[in-house]
Amino acid sequence: MGIRTLVFVVGALLMLVPAIVAGTMFTNAMQRRAEVANSARLRLLGEIVADQLGRRMHELWQDVEGMARVVRVDDPEEVRRQFTLLSQVDRRYTWIGVADVQGKVLAASQGMLEGASVAERPWFRRGLDGPAAVDVHEAVLLAKLLPATQEPRRFVDFSAPIRNEQGAVVGVIGAHFDWNMVRDIIQAVRGQGVDVLLVSRDRAVLSGPPELKETRLSEGSAVAASQGTSISLRERWQDGKDYLTAVIPSIRFKDMPSFGWGLIVRADLNTVLDPTRAIAQAFWRMLGAGALVGLVLLYLFSVWLAKPLRRLVATAEVLASGRTDQPPHDETRYEEAARLSAALVRLQTFSVRPYQPALAAKGKSSKAAP
Repeated sequence: MGIRTLVFVVGALLMLVPAIVAGTMFTNAMQRRAEVANSARLRLLGEIVADQLGRRMHELWQDVEGMARVVRVDDPEEVRRQFTLLSQVDRRYTWIGVADVQGKVLAASQGMLEGASVAERPWFRRGLDGPAAVDVHEAVLLAKLLPATQEPRRFVDFSAPIRNEQGAVVGVIGAHFDWNMVRDIIQAVRGQGVDVLLVSRDRAVLSGPPELKETRLSEGSAVAASQGTSISLRERWQDGKDYLTAVIPSIRFKDMPSFGWGLIVRADLNTVLDPTRAIAQAFWRMLGAGALVGLVLLYLFSVWLAKPLRRLVATAEVLASGRTDQPPHDETRYEEAARLSAALVRLQTFSVRPYQPALAAKGKSSKAAP
């Protein structure tokens, strides 16, 4: 291997290997930081959604609890009028009514279900013992009374006991709120590549992307949500895509009873990391361009460095063959080449002069011989 090739190869390795290693470490660290930053962003988004949903539900909870303290079960006509007016003013109330301790509906908005028994309904049974919140469910008794819709009507319920002046329970007030209210809050924050999923205790998707509706999740984030664990992780979902996920394990606000819901905020990894990858690609392009320029300069340097030595080697080979008629090139590019050139000049001079006296003496001796 010539010195030109040696200098070029060794220089290229010394230049490229550290650059590639450092570049790889930099881009990997940048991607990790991007994942951490996006996980924090997803968690913040989830906390905002959970707080907004909790506040909205707490407002309704306060309204129901407040009405339980002032409603009078001995005047069903007035109660019906007030509840009907409330349901007309506030469209979040699909149905609101009062039942006695046996479960018979005494008064309700627009007179719906009056006289019917709700003794087996969860909101009534729990409401006898204290303030209660009932998870989302489909309409059972109200299904025949409400206008038909394309999708089954779903509700969340709040209930509270009604007590007399002595503190004894004399009835239960219950309110059904349209599930679309909750769904609209969840979907309002859905962005490009970002999904917000509302899941139940048993990991069923209550609200989220259409392809996951009513499915039961087995991903680690869903398990964490069902166990009440707050976590952020990177995982592969059922569709084969990788997502960054953040889990908000519960939706609570002040003294409002919990529905057992959890929030999972997920973002398509390719979507959230596209800006970082674009920066990394630009970095590698710049590094590649710089390396190419460096290699060209290194090659030119190796040629510059090797040329004097190649000329001097050629001169030395001529001297070694016995020829002394070709003087060495006067090398001045760097000190070592100049010294070697001067040494070859002296060596050439030495190889010529010692033989001239010897040849003359030999000629004289031959003439003197008889």
